[in-house]
Amino acid sequence: MFFDSDIEFAQKIFLYALVLIPIIGLWYWFRQRHQDNPELRLSSLRGFQLYKSNFKIYVRHILFGVRLLSLSLLLIAMARPQSNLSEQDVTVEGIDIMIALDISGSMLAEDFRPNRLEAAKSVAIDFIGGRNTDRIGLVVFSGESFTQCPLTTDHIVLKNLFSDVKTGIIDDGTAIGDGLATAVNRLRNSTAISKVIILLTDGVNNMGMIDPVTAAQIAQKFGIRVYTIGVGSSGPVPYPFRTPIGIQYQDVEIPIDEAMLTEIATITDGKYFWANTKDKLEQIYQDINELEKTKIDVTEFRSKKDEFLPLLIIAFILLSIDFIFRNIYLKTLP
Repeated sequence: MFFDSDIEFAQKIFLYALVLIPIIGLWYWFRQRHQDNPELRLSSLRGFQLYKSNFKIYVRHILFGVRLLSLSLLLIAMARPQSNLSEQDVTVEGIDIMIALDISGSMLAEDFRPNRLEAAKSVAIDFIGGRNTDRIGLVVFSGESFTQCPLTTDHIVLKNLFSDVKTGIIDDGTAIGDGLATAVNRLRNSTAISKVIILLTDGVNNMGMIDPVTAAQIAQKFGIRVYTIGVGSSGPVPYPFRTPIGIQYQDVEIPIDEAMLTEIATITDGKYFWANTKDKLEQIYQDINELEKTKIDVTEFRSKKDEFLPLLIIAFILLSIDFIFRNIYLKTLP
């Protein structure tokens, strides 16, 4: 305890008196070696030949050391050792985030490596790893939409579900409005300080029951901010086609409705991003990460606690031992 780096002394001046302890010890040693011993002349020492040294002789020296130790402890106690106590009252108000991911067939285009879908999954998983205090969920959409993972802080489960996502698990198409509406439904009852949807797609809304702009207006009513990401490089991109003789590649145009994605972001006070490379997509997620910082309020309390009482108790015990031995054990000579 007293060797802890957090220990401070309120009255350090008493510590300087500790230099007297070794001086007193040296004085006692010198006195014992050089004190004048009384002399007694005897005609013979035969009567003292059977005398043996008694342990009481050494106890006197030990008790002097006990008194020095007691004095040292009292001086340290008078210096008032104090420990610094600190605690933090931390309030974490997390952000609820739903990722709405397009898993339509066009996401298999290979202008990203290995393809758009796998690149989007990889970057999103990295993003999740940096949001430890947030609840995050996943909605996937193609010709229709469904919730792959509801809001959760169990990011290990979420990452595993992300890894399982692939094209073809629902009817093909691009129902952006339905995907956004499903994500809104998952966030509408959230009490988080901030509610966010990250909507990623590479196409144009061509299926679904809900218009994307209408879904954005609903999101705005619930105080949900939507960041939209258009994925894909401009111009023809390599796309794999299954043929009787195996996978064949053709360059195809995959248009992105940037105007619609920009409108969704504007309505919800979000922002639209265009990712034409995986590096750009990573940068976009970093930008969103900076825009949506978790709010942490920290109130720090500091106080000091006196630690001299144990020293006084030990010193009292040692002095009691010294008193008992001197007045009982050493009261008479052997």
